[in-house]
Formats: sequence, C-alpha cells, structure tokens
Amino acid sequence: MIGSRTPDKAQAAACELLDMLGGNAHIEGMSNLDAAQKADIVALTVPYEAHLATLESVKSALQGKILIDVTVPLVPPRVSTVQMPPAGSAAQEARQVLGEGVEVVSAFQNISHDYLLHDAPIECDVLVCGTSKEARAEVLKLVEEAGLTGWDAGPIENSVVIEGMTSILIGINKLYGSTYAGIKVTGLP
Repeated sequence: MIGSRTPDKAQAAACELLDMLGGNAHIEGMSNLDAAQKADIVALTVPYEAHLATLESVKSALQGKILIDVTVPLVPPRVSTVQMPPAGSAAQEARQVLGEGVEVVSAFQNISHDYLLHDAPIECDVLVCGTSKEARAEVLKLVEEAGLTGWDAGPIENSVVIEGMTSILIGINKLYGSTYAGIKVTGLP
C-alpha cells in the first residue's frame, strides 16, 4: 500500500511501481491515513518539511504498530550540512509526536535511492535504530527479505548519528561526482 496526501498521486505511484515490477505484485495507492490504518508496519518516506504534518495526520492509525521512519532532517539549500532538530533526530521527533503507543524505528537513510531503483547488488548496509529490540528485529527481517544486510544499531537515540551521516554522504557524493556513497560495516563475521 502506498499512501499520499493526494490519493491520485499514490495511485499513480502504485501504477509506476507495478510497471517497474512487470505487474508481478499487488500494489494499491490511497490516502496516507487509509494506508496507515491497513498496514501493520508503516514506512514514512517524506521530505523533512512534511514530517510533522504527516505524523499528525496518521497518529491515531499508527498506535500499536511499528513505524519505520526514513526521514532525514535535510534543510535546503545546505543539505550537505548536518542540521538536527531539537528532538535530536527525525525519528526521536516522531516518537515525541506519536507517543509510547508506537514503536519507532529509524532505517534506510544511508542508502542512495539510485541503488533501490535498479536490480543490482547494493554495496551498503542498513543501520537500524529503534525504541525496542523487538521492533528493530522486525525491521531487520524486512531488510533481509529485501536482499540487504542490516545491523542493529541500538536505541532510537543513536538515530541522530545515522540521520546526520546522510548529509555527509550527500556532501561526499557532490565532491566526488557520485550518487552511491553509503555505509558498509566491516570486521564482523
């Protein structure tokens, strides 16, 4: 399920994804609230300027669920400069807005969307922070099912580092003419 403030946009995105997958999936587009109500695990992938409004609009539908917050507090035009919100990170901000009834997990911020658009090996890892070990474990299962390598990076407070790293990766990409800089954990079995 894909949600949007404008259901027509969500439906168009669903059609585009179905085309990319050759029609081999069931994907529906709907409002953000409808998608949040129907899902057990919700992924929030919005620009930072839409973060708070989107959270407020789906708050009631997320209670008792896991929210994977992919949001990074990028503030144009200085997107390669780390600019964290007063809560510490976007994920911690989500936790403040949603309350204790929602497990908030921060993940996928350090993988270029260019990697995700192609069916090729992805040479970076997914660092996962969240409000509980159980929620992180659920998201790590999804990471593995997506064919990626994930690591439990600890409590939600650690998301400040991971979200901040995105600005650094954007700066590295600009400096070296790439769009694929990412994080890879080494030295572990």
